Amino acid sequence: MPMNRNVLLITVAVLCVAIGVLGYKVYEDNREPKGVQINLGPSGITVDKK
Repeated sequence: MPMNRNVLLITVAVLCVAIGVLGYKVYEDNREPKGVQINLGPSGITVDKK
């Protein structure tokens, strides 16, 4: 019985780590970049400070 409990605890720990990593990835993808943003469009070049 202890073997099954250890496997369950390891599985839960791996899932928690995976959820944490994926959550951080989503956070980084949705975060506004800091610094200067340079855009080239039909009206020319624009520079925005973020």
